[in-house]
Amino acid sequence: MHWQDDPPPHFHATFGEDEALMDILQAVVLRGRLPSSWLKLLLVWAEIHRDESLDTWQRAQNHEELLSIDPLR
Repeated sequence: MHWQDDPPPHFHATFGEDEALMDILQAVVLRGRLPSSWLKLLLVWAEIHRDESLDTWQRAQNHEELLSIDPLR
């Protein structure tokens, strides 16, 4: 997430040179693309970490310290 990002709540996901903006609430790609195998895993991760992601989004909007969220493994 980036401090200056505008709504809707989203996060940036990268894999190699591919990047996508992922909607936190709907768990869909807003813009960009990722390889389908990576995207499937990312969608599961996004669902598991939805609450943490929303909290981090709100912290970013308030210019507060961002907390780490466990990565996809």
